[in-house]
Amino acid sequence: MHITLRANEKIFINGAVLKVDRKTSIELMNDAVFLLEAHVMLEGDATTPLRQLYFIVQLMLMEGRERPDNRAMFGRQSAAMADVYRDAAILDGIAKVVQLVGRSRHFEALKAIRALLPVEAALTGRPRDATVRIKPAVVALAEAC
Repeated sequence: MHITLRANEKIFINGAVLKVDRKTSIELMNDAVFLLEAHVMLEGDATTPLRQLYFIVQLMLMEGRERPDNRAMFGRQSAAMADVYRDAAILDGIAKVVQLVGRSRHFEALKAIRALLPVEAALTGRPRDATVRIKPAVVALAEAC
């Protein structure tokens, strides 16, 4: 897989936060857990049920090894979504996310949740929550490592 990064962009790979000083392209030659800077969310930005689910799946992806407490938290949050939303698109999306997480396809699950954020933002009247906001999250992530 080829990934192109801009100058000063960060990427999370297998537990490490890397920052490049100039535009560069990298190729991952084997299976690696990675998350681009533009896809990292801070806990404080998890302000809606769907964004909270995103944050939980992000933790599952970043920690690499399976932690029962993360799995339980995901189970509670995804089950609670049926009580919060009645929108078919969100409920179908959550079902897909549950299947993906069940198969340890966390990156794809995050992608599916990101696709639902505009739907949730429209339902809640919060258009600013339609995307994952990043910059502060990566700084905090880098400082935490």
